[in-house]
Order: sequence, then C-alpha cells, then structure tokens
Amino acid sequence: MPQNRNVIMLRILATDDFEFFGSPVSLYDKHTANELLISQKALNNYFSKQQLASRPLVYKNSYCEIHKGSLYVKATTRGRKKDS
Repeated sequence: MPQNRNVIMLRILATDDFEFFGSPVSLYDKHTANELLISQKALNNYFSKQQLASRPLVYKNSYCEIHKGSLYVKATTRGRKKDS
C-alpha cells in the first residue's frame, strides 16, 4: 500500500533556486523567519486555513514561494525481520 508523506518546496524568487524539506520544522532549521518573511507558526496557520477552504497549499511573498504537498512512496519491507 503506498504511503503519503508531506513535502515542502521552497522557491527563492531572486535566484529561482528550489529546496525541498520533509516538514515546516526542517525548513526553519535551515532558514530563519526573518529571511522567509513569515514565522513558522504563521505558515502552519496559513496552510491549515487553505486546506480547510480546499485551496492550493501555496504561500508567496516578495522573497519566496512555499508549496506544501504530498510525496507518494512505495511501501517497503526493507529492515523488517522475516518470520521463521
């Protein structure tokens, strides 16, 4: 059964660089709220409100564009012990 995992895509508008993160927390491990022009709490609230309104999960300001989506991964048995 496929699993879904969150993915956060950050696009820095000035350089058109893309970075991908597994969560908003990891985004703020590398970038500061002052740099992104939005705090982690405000970004989480924004995405929550967008999701409730069934809108695309995209935040954009003059510095960056942040997308929240799903990464589809195939289930694996790697690391599991075989039953004897």
